[in-house]
Amino acid sequence: MPPAKKRTRSYDPGKIRAAVLAQFGNVRTAVRTLTPEQLALPTRLGDWTVRELAAHVTMAVETVSRNLDREEPAKAELALLDWPFATAARAAGIDEGTRALAADNADLDDLFARTEERISKKLADASGSRLLATRTGAITLDDYLVTRTVELVVHTDDLNAAVPGLGIPYDRQALAACTRLLADALAVKAPGGSTEVRVPPYAVVQCVEGPRHTRGTPPNVVETDPLTWIRLATGRVAWPETVADAKVSASGERADLEPYLPVMR
Repeated sequence: MPPAKKRTRSYDPGKIRAAVLAQFGNVRTAVRTLTPEQLALPTRLGDWTVRELAAHVTMAVETVSRNLDREEPAKAELALLDWPFATAARAAGIDEGTRALAADNADLDDLFARTEERISKKLADASGSRLLATRTGAITLDDYLVTRTVELVVHTDDLNAAVPGLGIPYDRQALAACTRLLADALAVKAPGGSTEVRVPPYAVVQCVEGPRHTRGTPPNVVETDPLTWIRLATGRVAWPETVADAKVSASGERADLEPYLPVMR
């Protein structure tokens, strides 16, 4: 696991809490409209159907409530920037749990309603410094909620890709936090200052070993939009494909990010 940077970007806890609830609400509203035929459609996540993907979204949020029910750990084990590199080991367990959850909940809107009610009540009185015993390690509630924006935004995009015309909107704060965390994770995975990665309007990071740029226009620049960046960072699309389609502009001899992607799996 790459070490987390010593200086981590700060996030407004109130805005992050609101963003998690807002984006979950956006997904719930859209899922409520899906027909049985649409719920049976395939997704880009292995052999998961739309139904299973939707169920997984509730699981990603329910972990907040479930971990708040557990005994608080004695000390933190996971920094926010460790999280993107700690998720791959849990893939098999997540797959099994998602399939079981989808099979056991024929009424998805009821599942979403129960999940939404639980997290709303739990967050009302929970301190942001409270440690959660998550499966990836003990982490503060405030930091864990930032990771939930990644789960929600990435899977919103997965749902939109799976169901033509679904068009689930993205809460601006959730999209911003997701973009920034994944950009900062790239800077951890590829430390350095030779390349500037721009994802307007949310993030700019320096990364990749080589001569550090200090003044004027950087010699190595990568620029793309938030959703394209998120898809690259999570392996939904490939670097050569996005460059060929002009969804990414990359200039300079150190502007090739393919060796460092995806950032998380």
